Amino acid sequence: MNTVIDPVRKAHAVAPPAAAPRLSWFEECDANSIALVGGKCASLGELIHAGVNVPPGFALTTHGTRAFLAESGIDAEVASMLAGVDPKDTNAVEAVSARIRALIEAQPFSASLEDEIAEGYRRLSVRCCMPGVPVAVRSSATAEDLPDASFAGQQDTYLWIRGADEVLHHIRRCISSLYTGRAIAYRANRGFANEQVAIAVGVQKMANSYTAGVMFTVHPANGDRSVIVIDSNFGFGESVVSGEVTPDHFVVNKVTLDIIDRTISRKELCYTVDLKEQRSRAIEVPHERQTVQSLIDDEITELAWMGKQIERHYGRPMDIEWAVDKDLPSGGNVFILQARPETVWSTRSKPVEGPRGSAMDYIVSSLLVGKRIE
Repeated sequence: MNTVIDPVRKAHAVAPPAAAPRLSWFEECDANSIALVGGKCASLGELIHAGVNVPPGFALTTHGTRAFLAESGIDAEVASMLAGVDPKDTNAVEAVSARIRALIEAQPFSASLEDEIAEGYRRLSVRCCMPGVPVAVRSSATAEDLPDASFAGQQDTYLWIRGADEVLHHIRRCISSLYTGRAIAYRANRGFANEQVAIAVGVQKMANSYTAGVMFTVHPANGDRSVIVIDSNFGFGESVVSGEVTPDHFVVNKVTLDIIDRTISRKELCYTVDLKEQRSRAIEVPHERQTVQSLIDDEITELAWMGKQIERHYGRPMDIEWAVDKDLPSGGNVFILQARPETVWSTRSKPVEGPRGSAMDYIVSSLLVGKRIE
C-alpha cells in the first residue's frame, strides 16, 4: 500500500529504544511516552502527574507488542498481507483484516512475556486489595489521540475482565484490533502507513460504576468554550459512548461551575456487571429509575471542576470519559478514565461565540444582579 507520510506525524510513531520495558505502570508514563505506551496510556499517566483521580493500571508497551509479533513471525506475515491491498476496496480490506485478526488472536505469548503480564496483573490485584481484580483492557495506539486526527474508537476496549488467562486473551484481541478494516482504511486515508502506527494495551482497574459518561470542555454542538458539557447514564459508560441511550445532559458554566441547563432523559438501558458470569452486560433500567437524574448536583460540580483542571493542564479543549465508583465513599469516588484532545471545534482558527443565552450571558447577568462569581 503506497502511502505518503507527513514527517510531523511520523515523529509520533518513532519506535522506543531496544532497551525499553515491555510493561510500564501508568504513573511511570507521561505525555512524552506516546511512542512507548500509545496515546491513551500516556494520557492516563499525564493525568496522574496532574493530580487527577485515575484508576491504577499498567500497559503492555509497544515494545512488548512488537516483541509478541516479532517472536512469532506474525509481523512479517501481516506486512505481506497488507502490501497489495487497495484501501478503497472495502471487501478486500475486510477480508485481509479478518485473516490478520484471526492469526494474531490464535498466537500464544512467549513464556517470558506471558509471565511478565501475569505478574503485572497479580501486582495490580494486590495493590487494589482484590484477588483477580476486574479490569478494563484498552487498546492504546501511538497515533490514537493526536490533536489533528481522531483515532479514538478505531481499536477495541473490553470491560470487566477477570483472571490472568482472560487478561492475556483480551490483550491479544486488542492488539489484533489495530488491524480492523476500519482502522486500516482510516490510517491510509489520513496518510499513516500501517508500519508507522504501533499499539500498546492498557490494563486498568475497572471502576464499578454507579454512573458514568463523557464530558467535553467545549460545547460539542456549537463550540462554546465558556461551558462544560456532561452526558451521563447509570452503570458503565459504554451505553453513552456507543449512543445506545439518550443520556442525561448537563451544561455547566466554566467560570462559576453553576449548572445552567439540564435535560433528564428516559434511560431504558444500562451496562453493569453480571456477578454470576463476571462480565459486563446490558440490562433494562427499572421503570421507576428511568427518569431519575443519574448524577447528583455535587458530582456534576466536581466533574466540571476536574474538567476545568484537565483543560488547563493540557491547554486545549478536552474530550473526557469518567465514572463514579459505587464501591467507594463519596468525595473520593469520581474517576477520570481517559482524556483526549477535542478534535472538532478546537481545530477552528477562531473560537465560536456562544449562542444567545449562553454561559457568557449567564455570567454577565449574574454580575448585574450582584451574584458572586468565584
